[in-house]
Amino acid sequence: MLLAGDIGATKTNLAIFSQETGELVTEGNFKSAQYPSLEAVVSHFLASSGASAQRAVLGVPGPVAHGMANVTNLPWKVSEQALQKALGFQEVKLLNDLEATAYGIPNLTDDDLHPLNDAPPQQGTKAIVAPGTGLGEAVLFFQDGRYCVASSEGGHTDFGPRSPLEVRLLEYLMARFGHVSYERICSGLGLPNIYAFFRDTGYAPESLDMKQALRQVDDPTPLIVQKALVGECELCEATLHTFVSVLGAEAGNLALKVLALGGIYVGGGIPPRILPKLRDGTFMAAFVDKGRFADTLAHIPVYVILKSKTALHGAACYGLGR
Repeated sequence: MLLAGDIGATKTNLAIFSQETGELVTEGNFKSAQYPSLEAVVSHFLASSGASAQRAVLGVPGPVAHGMANVTNLPWKVSEQALQKALGFQEVKLLNDLEATAYGIPNLTDDDLHPLNDAPPQQGTKAIVAPGTGLGEAVLFFQDGRYCVASSEGGHTDFGPRSPLEVRLLEYLMARFGHVSYERICSGLGLPNIYAFFRDTGYAPESLDMKQALRQVDDPTPLIVQKALVGECELCEATLHTFVSVLGAEAGNLALKVLALGGIYVGGGIPPRILPKLRDGTFMAAFVDKGRFADTLAHIPVYVILKSKTALHGAACYGLGR
């Protein structure tokens, strides 16, 4: 049996797959912050499900080097050797979480994807940009008849503003954080930063109802998104519009850097929830806004990944060799 895992700062998805048939045997979902370590989550899953496994492939948020990783946005330090010893596995492999997602992309069906443009599919390099709690990126290079995955920490590169408004946003965030990455804007952690910018710079007044609602939630991101989508808050609408525009621009940056003629895939937990906004043209306008290379980008297919457990199944694909 193979244990596959998608480890996130917010939630951890674990599943057991049959090595022989590739079929899913059992799975479980857990709130990551409620556990002191990854070993604790996996132990709980195995004990509660009564399942066992001999091998494990786990996608974790953050760079993996020499079989070890410090989990981004969680106080966890994980290593293949420590997990193998603590859990009694014969083998443990750690992947970056976007690396795991990328391994799942070749097996996605048309029903798992929503196209944002009408560019025809092509064979060639693919890339994924995924806003969730943080912002992940990865690249799939086509070689010898199959895709090979390269992990990336591109979400932490310097944010490049494209308008006077975004220049002011950069200056606002620099005063708060010093270095401003794309993750400070294009992520679940970033949406409240954009909202605070619009509120504090007087773009629109914050209603009393919104102020009270924000005080009652631990995570303001879902509330901001919900209010924006139904048009109930001008600050929230401006926040989501800026989020989508900056995300589109960064997706275009990634497409140019690796010449992703095979397609750009927009993954993570946020995009399926804001699909109406992603479809209104804001994302694609920013994506192709690259001067002399606008036509090149217009011919790159762009898809939103609708399948919520692509990373989990990608980790399984890696472990099963499929």
